[in-house]
Amino acid sequence: MSDESSYLGQHCATPYPRREVLLRWCWAIVQASLFRWSPRPLHGFRARLLRLFGADIPEPRCVVIFPTARVTFPWKLSLAPRSMVGPNVTLYNLATIALGRGANLSQNCHLCSGTHDFTRWDMPLVAQPIVIGENVWLAADVFVGPGVTIGELCVVGARSVVVRDLPPRKICVGSPCRPIKDRPEPSRP
Repeated sequence: MSDESSYLGQHCATPYPRREVLLRWCWAIVQASLFRWSPRPLHGFRARLLRLFGADIPEPRCVVIFPTARVTFPWKLSLAPRSMVGPNVTLYNLATIALGRGANLSQNCHLCSGTHDFTRWDMPLVAQPIVIGENVWLAADVFVGPGVTIGELCVVGARSVVVRDLPPRKICVGSPCRPIKDRPEPSRP
């Protein structure tokens, strides 16, 4: 039982240096204007904006990122060639979020690489990276929590909640998400 003077969030302060806070404000302005208002087919333009703010995107013309996607810290984002960030995807990347080659995030996915230590009154930030492997497909509305790695060629079913690592080449569903069967090798068109 807590005493009357204790409350969650007590004495909490931003863990970020002033420079990073200012850079985040600058990015918020760019994201709400140039990024958001850019025509849908201009994926390379948006990738170059992210790269201008420090994102690791080796080939901006080879990624797809929709104008309605939201990125908290571009400098903590890594997009390999042929990866896709779909409409209304939220990348709340308090730690690094990395998408492997061909990784595909469908509409309304939410990747959150941070949480708080609720066992302490000041609730300090706990940030852990998220790694989405090569050719992983997250279907619509999937939530991925901090510290999760999803193995290559994994398929995660719509509205799943992923809070633990998922093995490669599996079809996974549920809340909490779990593997239900092997994923066959995709066939060529």
